[in-house]
Formats: sequence, C-alpha cells, structure tokens
Amino acid sequence: MNAKRNFQKIKNIYHLLKAIIANFRFMFPSRKITVIGVTGTNGKTTTVQMIGKVLEATGRKVAVYSTINFKIGDEEEINKTKFTTQSAWSLQKFIAKALKNNCEYLVLETSSHALDQFRVWGVDYNMAVVTNITREHLDYHLTMADYRKTKLKLFKTVANSWRRTTRTAIINQDMEKYQDFILPKMDENFLYSLKSKKTEAEKNIQMTAEKILAKGFESQFLVNGTDFKLKLPGKFNIENALVAICVGVSQGIAMDTISKKLAKIESIPGRMDFVKNKKGLKIIVDYALTPDSMEQIGAMLKTIKKQSEAKLIWVFGSCGNRDQGKRPIMGEIVSRFADYTIVTNEDPYDEDPVKIIEAIESGIKNKNKEKFARIVDRKKALKKALEIAKKGDVVLVTGKGAEENMLIGSKKIPWNDKRVIQKILNN
Repeated sequence: MNAKRNFQKIKNIYHLLKAIIANFRFMFPSRKITVIGVTGTNGKTTTVQMIGKVLEATGRKVAVYSTINFKIGDEEEINKTKFTTQSAWSLQKFIAKALKNNCEYLVLETSSHALDQFRVWGVDYNMAVVTNITREHLDYHLTMADYRKTKLKLFKTVANSWRRTTRTAIINQDMEKYQDFILPKMDENFLYSLKSKKTEAEKNIQMTAEKILAKGFESQFLVNGTDFKLKLPGKFNIENALVAICVGVSQGIAMDTISKKLAKIESIPGRMDFVKNKKGLKIIVDYALTPDSMEQIGAMLKTIKKQSEAKLIWVFGSCGNRDQGKRPIMGEIVSRFADYTIVTNEDPYDEDPVKIIEAIESGIKNKNKEKFARIVDRKKALKKALEIAKKGDVVLVTGKGAEENMLIGSKKIPWNDKRVIQKILNN
C-alpha cells in the first residue's frame, strides 16, 4: 500500500508543475472572482447546481464547473468527460473565460483526486463546503483517514488565504467528525443539520431544517422561520438545499428569495432524474454509486412505497478499477430494499464485467429467479426492468447518472441511461 501511495505522490509532482504553469499562463484568474468550492462524497453536483441558482438571484453572473456541466452565465456545455474536476490547464482556462465574461462567482465542484493531485493548486477559494464523507475511492486513498485528510485540504486552503477578506466554511454537522473542519482561521462557519443542534462558538452560524415533511417525491421544511418547498425528494436533497441556503445568507440574499429560487428547481440531470413515460411507471435515473448514497435512496423509496402497492425494481452495477470492497456491500443494500434486483455492467474499464458482477452478487440476498437477475448487457438489463414493471412501480437505475459514455477496456462507447431508456420505451 505504501509503495502505491508513494508512486501516486511522485506522479502528483507532474500535476503540480502543470498547475503552476497554468496559473501563470492565465494570470491567476481565481483571485479576481468569488470562488466557492464544494467537496464531499455524495451530493456535490446537486449542491453546486442549487448554489448556482441561488446566487443568480443577486442579478450577478455566475459560473458553474461540475461533474455534469460547465456553465458561464446563460452559456452551458455538458461535461462529457468522467472527471469531476479536470486538469489544471482546463480549469484555469475556464476560470479565465468566466472572468472575461464578467462572472462574479464561480461554484467549483472539487474532488478529492483534484485536491490530492494539485489540480486545483492556485485556485483562491473564498468558501469551502463539505457535504459529507462516507466510504468511496479507497482504491486511491487506501484509508478513510487519508480520504478525510485530503478533503480537509480545501478548508485549509480557504483558512490560509491571505488575499480574501472573508473566509467561510459550510459544514454538515450531521457527519462523523465534523469538528475536524472547523478551523480557527476561518472568519465564519455555517453548521447545517437536519437535527436540532447548537453552535459551539460565537462565529458559528446554525442552519437547521425543522418540521420536515416528505410527501411522495417532494419535500418541505422550515429554516429560521422561512418555509422551503422542494420538487426534489429525500432528506439528502434537504441537506443539499441547506448548503445553498448557507451560501445565500453569507452573500446577503434574503431567505424568501432563496426559498423561491430553490422551489423552481424541477430536476438535476442524472440526480433523481425522472424519465417521462406512458406506462404509468416512476422511472428514476441517479448517479448513486456509494454504499451510503444507495442506502439513502433505498430508505427514501421504502418510505414512499409504504403509501402504495408499488414494487421497486433496481438496476445497478459497479465501476471497474475502483474500490472492490464496496461491491458486496452495495449488493446487500440493494437486495434489502428492492423487490427485484438486476445486476449489470457499468464502466468495467479493463476488469472482467462478469467478475465485478459476481463480487456484487456475493452480498445479495434472495437470489431466486423471482427476485433477481444477472444481465451483463446494460441495455438488455434496462429492457428487462421495463418489461416486468407494472403501472405504479418504481424502476431505479443507478451508477451512471447523466454520464455520456461507458468505458469498456480502452474504448469509450457513447451511452446515456436516460436516453437509452427513452429509446426502449419508444420501441
């Protein structure tokens, strides 16, 4: 393990040199724009999109850089890569373009890989956000302690910035060891929670969601006396919304204005994304690929299912060349919540798809043919799910979200779950 980590550190020297060159080439553009960095295991992309919408309420121009899109004002481009945070050169070029187009804010989704590999070196963040930290990327970070330490780099970057007049942290108070992210050099810490908690210092600002009510695939809650309604389901989306509320308040935006902005969000591509159909099905495409995110979605849908006779048909797989230890855990979680489980292929890279599926299967319960199927071909797996689903049933497809391709060996094959489902339905 140490040998692997040492090799990564040597490789990261190349990324650092590239970042230094990029910053000088584009003249450190992040110093002239308000940069909000969002890190965490789950919820980053949705949170980034919510923050962007709230900041637009100020009438100022906003740039968004995320797993699903690159946006400068009204100009938007789909992120067709499989990277959350791309190379330092691409990032600095994007920031320079945002600055040239008079953007005053940049909301930057920041991955642990980018932090560890110095891809965001030179980015002068004003604000650091952590959504949560749960098991993921242990093929790279090897331990949860190292993974957490890497995420903390974003907060240290903000705390140690001598150019910023206000250094802000936004922290999920419900996550394990959240206190690690409260740094003394920060000017203000927003602590958000779904439970009633108290702040621990004068400069900490509490944001708690109260009177939470989940009805079907929508939710509503109260924050400091203001009502909020979301057209997005699940407590995890309330957490994401709390981050956007914290950012809005930090920028002097009225709570009523924030509430109206969040209420207008219909969906986020590939994140609890509904596929319209004439069969009366609830077809959902989601990016969930960690045990924690799958547990949360399963628990949410279980609650909704209690209100009807609907069945949950869940299609999923696991990415190759990644943390292998999570595969049986994912299998166990899905089989606990789903009425019918379909395990399929999902970006195997150079691993054998069948062996990946077998690893997932080792954690699955109830593997009889009435509740389980193994279908390597993802398109056939989706077709099977749609064929057995009856009116009112929920078909959940997780793992790829809004991604635009599938990686098999060295080949990048065009693929988008939602569009493939739509084609199957049309035929």
